[in-house]
Amino acid sequence: MKKDRFLPSKNKHISKTINSIYITKQPPKWTFVLLVVVHLFTSFLTTQAAISHDSIIFLGNTIPVQVFAGVFSSLANVCIIFLVVFFRKYGFITAITVLALQFPRLIVSIFLHHNLATIQGFFTNALAIIACVVIYLNKTKIEQYQSKFRHEAVTDTLTGLPNRFACTEVINNFIKNGFEFSLVSIDLNNFKSVNDTMGHEIGDKMLIEIASRWKALMDLRQSKTIDFIARLGGDEFALVIMGYFDSNGIHNTINAYKAALEKTITIDDCDYFMTACFGCAEFPADAVNSTALFSCADAALHEIKRLNSSNCIMHYSDELLKTEQLLETERKLRTALDNDDVQFYLQPQYDASHKLRGFEALARIKDTDGSFLRPDDFIPVAEKAGLIDRVDIQVFRKAAFFMSDVLKKSGNIIMSVNISVRHLMKNNFMEEIKGIISSSGVPASNFEIEITESIMIDSAEKALQRIDEIKKMGFKIAIDDFGTGYSSLSYLNKFPADSLKIDKSFIDEMNSSDSSKQYVATIISIGHTLNLKVISEGVEMPDQLETLCSIGGDYIQGFIWGKPMPPEEAAKLV
Repeated sequence: MKKDRFLPSKNKHISKTINSIYITKQPPKWTFVLLVVVHLFTSFLTTQAAISHDSIIFLGNTIPVQVFAGVFSSLANVCIIFLVVFFRKYGFITAITVLALQFPRLIVSIFLHHNLATIQGFFTNALAIIACVVIYLNKTKIEQYQSKFRHEAVTDTLTGLPNRFACTEVINNFIKNGFEFSLVSIDLNNFKSVNDTMGHEIGDKMLIEIASRWKALMDLRQSKTIDFIARLGGDEFALVIMGYFDSNGIHNTINAYKAALEKTITIDDCDYFMTACFGCAEFPADAVNSTALFSCADAALHEIKRLNSSNCIMHYSDELLKTEQLLETERKLRTALDNDDVQFYLQPQYDASHKLRGFEALARIKDTDGSFLRPDDFIPVAEKAGLIDRVDIQVFRKAAFFMSDVLKKSGNIIMSVNISVRHLMKNNFMEEIKGIISSSGVPASNFEIEITESIMIDSAEKALQRIDEIKKMGFKIAIDDFGTGYSSLSYLNKFPADSLKIDKSFIDEMNSSDSSKQYVATIISIGHTLNLKVISEGVEMPDQLETLCSIGGDYIQGFIWGKPMPPEEAAKLV
């Protein structure tokens, strides 16, 4: 990055942004002048109206000019009150001065010119002064409370540093003005152990000392850059850096704060040593808004803590956010599994005449905001983390009890459930499904277990043995995603399946060319040759449906006849 020639102005932006939150805005100065001028003018008109003996004709009525003296007097006092309300001390002094200067004129008018009409103005001014004093004193007290609240809104009460809200406002201001800067997320190492072993009082004193060191470093600009340090909460801090030449400048500044932290901290005659991890992200190179920038910096921070290496500083890269997202997805997945909160939706399957065959049970997991996580996101994570069997069994069990209720009110339908290869080959798999069948009371013949053909790759003999056991129990078997994996006619011939499912990717391309259509027709032909029913997945368009019916497809599954739906809607459909 090139050296910025306007660093002082950028430094002012930090103070200006904080002040914009902390200090109540006043009206423009010209409003002050206008109020004073209007007051003086209406006061003059009040005097003239009070001594006038003229009258005006309005709508056929004669109105003495003296009547308007009260109107002009009220307008003058309104201006005075506005001065006190909007301009605080200076408005109060001006209002009192202006009102006081009018008393000599009023006294002269009463006692020398014997103009008793101005007595009203005398008492009006006196009451206006009392009102101004009361308003000013009460407003001053209220503003003291407001000032305290505004200070607390932008300041961390323990350390005196700006808080997360203030930090976000500063970052948004920099982004709005197009300044290039870096955000560094800081997390103290093993701070929890200090609280647990030495007590929270010692922990608080330690945080105050660390904040004091970093604030001094920031104020004295010992890092050679313009910095802004904030406490986000707990042992988390944020550092905003501007005015560096390149990435080395960022690291030099971070190292300055690192060095200040790692000096001995003495509290109550005991020495403590503290370290931290630093995750860095740049605007606009890594993110273009404050939320994304915090996410990037946090991703770098969490990765460096996860690696637990001697290097405690890491710059964000795209791969880190993906890792962070995967870890977050895994956390949500584990929470759902532990709480038995994996849900299921049901997508209907129909024959070519649009008669309901049954449903496929699809796993669903809710996010923290109430929306659903994408299956494409959490299923690979479940497989990689070794959690897919737990997902399978929760969906299987809940779908079985759904079937238990439905079968009492309807005809014979099929429930398809997905079982991963890893789950199928587990030693206790048979006991699990037997337990579900027994507790739900649903015959095994009402279930179809979907298995991908990849099961034949690792151990074909063991796989066939396990599938034979399932078949003997009465379950139907479907080969899922046929054609996308280890398609082998020799294995397919041995596979004791009842149906095969054509993957959506083939259905999407089916009408794009004759060869694609022939490919799907060949799969259907192979299935029929092996006495298998063929289910076409992902059918969405009328022309796809027409083609599948013309080439002998047995069953249809897709948006054209039914999207995945919650169990309540599926029950109504049955």
